[in-house]
Amino acid sequence: MAKAPAPDTDFLVERARRGDAAARQELLARHRDRLRRMVGVHLDRRLAARVDPSDVVQEALAEAANRLSDYLRERPIPFYPWLRQLAWDRLIELQRRHVGAARRSVAREEPGVLNLPDESAAELAERLVDHASSPSEHALREELRARVRRALERLAAGDREVLVLRHLEQLSTAETAAVLGLSQAAVKSRHLRALQRLRGVLGGKSAGEGA
Repeated sequence: MAKAPAPDTDFLVERARRGDAAARQELLARHRDRLRRMVGVHLDRRLAARVDPSDVVQEALAEAANRLSDYLRERPIPFYPWLRQLAWDRLIELQRRHVGAARRSVAREEPGVLNLPDESAAELAERLVDHASSPSEHALREELRARVRRALERLAAGDREVLVLRHLEQLSTAETAAVLGLSQAAVKSRHLRALQRLRGVLGGKSAGEGA
């Protein structure tokens, strides 16, 4: 017999709002991997030996558990963007505490975006470059990936931000809109504009546009 599909987040939110304790627990547990992915994407590599992404996520989930009743009563934004914001705030606090003394504040350097570690920048470039299979195509793809990484550094923070959210964190348009405080139409427009500017910086070389 086929296994029943897991309830979606909105359904769990409604059950939790009605007092279902199991739904509250599942809400917090089901996004653990997504949060760990987000923290891993943005974590400054100078902190890698001292900060475990799982610990950041656990602290964010503990805070979420304490504030969940308020969220369920008000529901200001969709659940995952709310949960992500708690982990994001914790990550910024950690990076400012451990790295901030040797650099300008994160907020001043990148409004809304922590400086992207090299590995994450490389992964973003990979996601924006068409895949190739033959050795010659592979070499060309590697060259293009390096060019994409350099081009990303030249983009405005807002353009880079939407590309990171959509292609690295793989947020939906609706989730991205909630994170950025924009309409979904504005997110789609910004995403398209960022890709167009990236192509412009690359001098017309193609980059995948994503969904």
